[in-house]
Amino acid sequence: MSLFEFDKKQQAKIIIGTDEAGRGPAAGGVWASAVCFFDNIDLSLFSELNDSKKLTSKKRESLYDTIKENSYYSIKAVTVEKIEEINILQASLLAMNYAVLDVINQIHNKDIMVLVDGNKLINNFSYPQKFVVKGDSKSASIAAASILAKVNRDRYMDKIDKEFPCYNWKKNKGYLTKAHIEAIQNQGVSKYHRLSFLKNIIKTPKKIQGQ
Repeated sequence: MSLFEFDKKQQAKIIIGTDEAGRGPAAGGVWASAVCFFDNIDLSLFSELNDSKKLTSKKRESLYDTIKENSYYSIKAVTVEKIEEINILQASLLAMNYAVLDVINQIHNKDIMVLVDGNKLINNFSYPQKFVVKGDSKSASIAAASILAKVNRDRYMDKIDKEFPCYNWKKNKGYLTKAHIEAIQNQGVSKYHRLSFLKNIIKTPKKIQGQ
């Protein structure tokens, strides 16, 4: 079954897929996107559509504008401060909530089904939804959402890398590579680090850079 066939089999006229990027890294916010493809799009444009993690950065970038040109979409982010306040899972679901509601407001059609990547549903959400485990490899709308979220988060990490080049976020995107850990231990943490993710690396944070 193709990714688009999976979406068409859902019991609703309008399908919105949502996915997040950035649950695992120890720095930067978490991004989420929601995508609802237009009717009668040219499917040949999406022959390589897939889970963003299975695509190269170049391929994600090439699909990015094509997705935006052929869908109702939204891309939202939740800050490090909010992640620390409510935890990363709840922050991810909150970002999805923001993105999906934005798309619903664009569509003006309530006969919808929201497909949520993973094994959790969006909290405090009044529209029909269901989770799809490994949905970014099954659903076209979820796969597209994963690409938009991933590209936007990667661009953001490239941007803040210029502010704190010592952590090499342009390369590691905030994940705790060996070099990233060593930089934290030697330089201290930045205002973009998630301190709750660093408990096994540093006992007491040094002065937080950028604050």
